[in-house]
Amino acid sequence: MTSMPSAPRIAIIGAGPSGFYAAEALQKTLPDVVIDLFDRLPTPFGLVRGGVAPDHPKIKSVTRIYDRIASHPGFRFFGHVTVGLDVTVPELHAAYHAVIIATGAQTDRQLGIPGEQLAGSHAATDFVGWYNGHPDFSDRRFDLTQHEAAVIGLGNVAIDVTRILARDPETLAPTDLVSPALRALHESALTSVHVIGRRGPVQAACTTPELRELGELEGVDAIVDPADLVLDPVSAAHLATGDDRTATKNMEIFRRWAERGPTGARRSIVFHFAASPVEVLGDARVQGLRIVRNDLVPDDSGSVRAVPTNLVETLDVGLIFRSVGYRGVPIDGVPFDDRRGVIPNAAGRVVDDAGEAVPGVYVCGWIKRGPSGVIGTNKSCAADTVALLIDDLTTGVIDVARQLGTAVDGLLLARGARIVDWSGWQALDRAEIEAGASAGRPREKVISVAEMLDIVAAGNER
Repeated sequence: MTSMPSAPRIAIIGAGPSGFYAAEALQKTLPDVVIDLFDRLPTPFGLVRGGVAPDHPKIKSVTRIYDRIASHPGFRFFGHVTVGLDVTVPELHAAYHAVIIATGAQTDRQLGIPGEQLAGSHAATDFVGWYNGHPDFSDRRFDLTQHEAAVIGLGNVAIDVTRILARDPETLAPTDLVSPALRALHESALTSVHVIGRRGPVQAACTTPELRELGELEGVDAIVDPADLVLDPVSAAHLATGDDRTATKNMEIFRRWAERGPTGARRSIVFHFAASPVEVLGDARVQGLRIVRNDLVPDDSGSVRAVPTNLVETLDVGLIFRSVGYRGVPIDGVPFDDRRGVIPNAAGRVVDDAGEAVPGVYVCGWIKRGPSGVIGTNKSCAADTVALLIDDLTTGVIDVARQLGTAVDGLLLARGARIVDWSGWQALDRAEIEAGASAGRPREKVISVAEMLDIVAAGNER
């Protein structure tokens, strides 16, 4: 047993839900803890700000909890600081007793099919970032003059993209969807959105509330072919157990839509189950999507896998959004599992290529376990990681007696970094809310980092 420092210093990389929940878990266990939270953007909250759909404001209310966490006297925010560029992980490791990496899954997985890179074929994350005002995607353009689009995937991100494309943009006006996206959606010519899942309706990864919303959109038909609801034996047996409440509820919705049929609404959402994209058609840009029908056969996990047949169909789409999974990106100085797109770890302790724990370096959230679960899932994930960190502090795995290195503040200032602290973020937050109030909107997001920094600087001068 080793004595713990009265005020252990912890660095957390990533100011999304996982980073904040890790900070909360530390604060509850170590009241005197000093936490520095780093994010490459001037704004905190990660996917709550840049990923949650604008028409789901209740989910965004979780930021009130994060505000409380940030009010802890030992908490500091280092916004607009890129770890691996402005400061290295070894430098953080030297300056803190421990480092927690909570950077999420920042990029999308590829389909790996011909034509995927044609103009008009996009990652769903690009579209989500664009309509949410994420600075990385503010320059993206989406050709909404097309009449038909395809969304590949059946997770919640795919459902969000489908809903934003299909719904009346007037209903989005009172949300925080950014103005350039709102103007573009008003001019949209889309009449059909095809949603494609490689397996069956029982395996749809979306949650029931999100799915149900699609059938409640005014002026939109949700179309399901009754033949697609004839289940393979494995899926039927899985559903019959009643243990998978999400699959049961989702099937009830799909069956209701199949029974209702088209009503002649102005727009339609058409589901294609047991289908996989095999080629994006076109020369300079997307002019169609070829899909193959799949047989669903039992796999070793007790579920089903998709096996392509000879049945091929071409969808006349001019716009494609890929939502088939997400992966983390590596950070210099930290091991990375390129196959899985995560930082290799043992329950949250980062491990090297030999499987040995890297002392004092931890992970939580999607960079730890892959892109699974909802926002709340990250709370227990972060708590599990912090429990290991606390154990390592108390048992001497982390050398709490060592002399800590140069404070990061000095390193960053010497390198000319323009750090946004929590008061700077609050100034930007107030500016966005004030800008939105005049239009009857919750906020008007600033989508340029340069403009964000100008607002923060002006706030600091007051």
